[in-house]
Amino acid sequence: QVPLVESGGGLVQAGGSLRLSCAASGRTFSMYDMGWFRQTPGWKERDFVAFISSSGGSTYYADSVKGRFTISRDNGKNTIYLQMNSLKPEDTAVYYCAVRTDLTAVASARYYSYWGQGAQVTVSS
Repeated sequence: QVPLVESGGGLVQAGGSLRLSCAASGRTFSMYDMGWFRQTPGWKERDFVAFISSSGGSTYYADSVKGRFTISRDNGKNTIYLQMNSLKPEDTAVYYCAVRTDLTAVASARYYSYWGQGAQVTVSS
């Protein structure tokens, strides 16, 4: 188990910024690739947002957020971040972090486990 806790969500106007944090417990955090996903009400799938490798040397983004969102990590603090700029109403969702446990691919929730409880992000127009 890798307990994860997201924070930093909230309500922001379109064009604004938010930074999400995902804190993990345990001494092996630096071994894990991590991802951010989001889920909108009424949609059963969690959509991929961003990926970061265990060292932080590799990142990957969904096309919908590329150029606006930045994923980063601080292994000394057992935390990953998602800096979200130029937010749009369509970014409204519950955002989740998770550990990649299947190395087949990075952009699908099926390859991740140990999900956090989620952080609500609401962008008003």
